[in-house]
Amino acid sequence: MNSKRIAILGTGSMGGAILHGLLAAGVSASNVSVSTKSEASAAKLRAELGVSAFSCETSADANSATVANADVVLVGVKPGYVVEVLTEVAGSLKASALVISVAAGITTAAMEAAVSNAVVRAMPNTPSVVGRGVTGIAKGSRASAEDIATATKIFESVGKVLVIDESQIDSLSTISGSGPAYVFYLIEQFTATAESMGFTAEQAEVMVHDTFLGASELLAASGKSPAELRKQVTSPNGTTMRAVAVLEEAKLKETFDKATAAALARAKEIAEGNL
Repeated sequence: MNSKRIAILGTGSMGGAILHGLLAAGVSASNVSVSTKSEASAAKLRAELGVSAFSCETSADANSATVANADVVLVGVKPGYVVEVLTEVAGSLKASALVISVAAGITTAAMEAAVSNAVVRAMPNTPSVVGRGVTGIAKGSRASAEDIATATKIFESVGKVLVIDESQIDSLSTISGSGPAYVFYLIEQFTATAESMGFTAEQAEVMVHDTFLGASELLAASGKSPAELRKQVTSPNGTTMRAVAVLEEAKLKETFDKATAAALARAKEIAEGNL
């Protein structure tokens, strides 16, 4: 991986996270090129990270210049621009270059219609920014086992990787892709409850944020299932049992089923071009 030349088109939150993850994993900055919207962003990346950075603001050929001679091209632009950008750079891609998209709803078939290269579709999530991401990857019809191995190494730089069939990628996006938002929403509402009980915002933040963080770390370290740990906390006829009973009455499983179904429906709309 360290010898491959890697291009990243778009360095927003996800493209930027992968960029920093690759550099932290030992990829040389001299082997990385990126494109950005503004010259200010490009200049900052050149100065701070030492990568080659091209600005679409100052050059109409910025994306094409970014992918020239790249072995791997990661497309980090918004879904509505993926096919447009791929069509733009198609003539500048090496025939052997692997193209990876991280955009929701854009199928490998749509990517393959724009470029003749092997393509891989990836769905990382925002915890990739702190190296704790979960990424699902699926290969296009031209991608080889070696291409999947390359894509796996790239996303392992920012977390864990699941290699799945493309038919599952949208479903994965409703769990690990959208999942952080679900967690943040629960924290937001639980914090509001703490404040309504008379705690200050600062006190509520400590209680709720650190409880979620501590519970996650305990789950990771214990080797036990969430159900086992929940039962350990839930004493018979105790306060937690009473609270859990209320949560069960709220039918959270059904609520999550409905939420993920709604997200999946939207992913299919995006795939059909309803952006």
